[in-house]
Amino acid sequence: MCGITGIFDSSARRDIDRGLLERMNQSLFHRGPDEGGLHLEPGVGLGHRRLSIIDLSTGQQPLFNEDGSVVLVYNGEIYNYLDLVPELQALGHVFRTRSDTEVIVHAWEAWGEACVTRFRGMFAFALWDRNRETLFLARDRLGVKPLYYAMLDDGMLLFGSELKALLVHPRLQRVIDPAAVEEYFAYGYVPEPRTIFRSALKLPPGCTLSLRCGEKLREPREYWDVPFKPGPRLTEADAVEELRARLRDSVKVRLMSEVPLGAFLSGGVDSSGVVAMMAGLSADPVNTCSISFGDPAFNESAYAQTVADRYRTRHRVEQVDTDDFGLVDRLASLYDEPYADSSAMPTYRVCELARKSVTVALSGDGGDESFGGYRRYRWHVNEERVRSLLPLQLRRPVFGLLG
Repeated sequence: MCGITGIFDSSARRDIDRGLLERMNQSLFHRGPDEGGLHLEPGVGLGHRRLSIIDLSTGQQPLFNEDGSVVLVYNGEIYNYLDLVPELQALGHVFRTRSDTEVIVHAWEAWGEACVTRFRGMFAFALWDRNRETLFLARDRLGVKPLYYAMLDDGMLLFGSELKALLVHPRLQRVIDPAAVEEYFAYGYVPEPRTIFRSALKLPPGCTLSLRCGEKLREPREYWDVPFKPGPRLTEADAVEELRARLRDSVKVRLMSEVPLGAFLSGGVDSSGVVAMMAGLSADPVNTCSISFGDPAFNESAYAQTVADRYRTRHRVEQVDTDDFGLVDRLASLYDEPYADSSAMPTYRVCELARKSVTVALSGDGGDESFGGYRRYRWHVNEERVRSLLPLQLRRPVFGLLG
């Protein structure tokens, strides 16, 4: 991952405090320890911390177009950038690097705000177009990459990959949002667009934010949402084959890397499926990492070892004690706001383990949510069946009381 941050004066094009921008950028050092870069001009300051994955030699940021009128800072990966390069070259754009970053710059020149609809990937980026006097922020469809922003009373817009970058600014008000606290207790985290502070927001997934000099900040524009509509009817065999094909393709596009790559392996269906696809697509053994627990009631490392043996991976295991709370303060400093998922601790440990041998690691997050793998989904289906058998006059008091 990388880190981006910036300051934009939407009103008077005042000079940006370079020292302040450097401190905001440095707060994201852990996201991009390889390189850092700044760009400043009247009214605009952009910062970037880089974790090098593609085009190690010429992919530095901030990155510019041919005449320097468009500048970009970006966190993520555009998986279809090699398909977009020849299309943009046919439109007359000249590429100076081999990075996916430069595709975003030229796609903006070619297609404007609609450029995001052409990208397949995970991304959060900020782009300044001097000729159009426009700052453009964007986040990927599912919100894999984070992006926070805040408008100060004096017309300065702050943004960054993490809330801590905004908190560096002394004028950002640190007043807790009671609605965010309520949502935290309901969901275990603070959902977008809120943050724990009233003064800051998260850019929602599948949204862009455009701000021109002299204009007021508008609401984010949604360019994509999950299509909740029936698809074509499939036989079970056809559905299985389509799922395999989509999973294989999803894994394949994520294997583009110029640095060591591996996978987290828990032994569950989702991470095991990812590792199986990786093994089928790679001539070399896959690097896999797992966490085990001293308490047998929580230890599932044997399942991970079975998958590792099946696909002959280079497997590494590290044990974590179930009472390992040494990470609580560290995680609080990373999340910047309340977060109640205790799996963050073993996840952090497996990331530490993976970093010893790889730079990029694939995981299987989201499998249970996508395919109804948790028991609560089965309980919900059974509850709905019972609910549908009762008349409305009885249903409301009974289920209201149970709720």
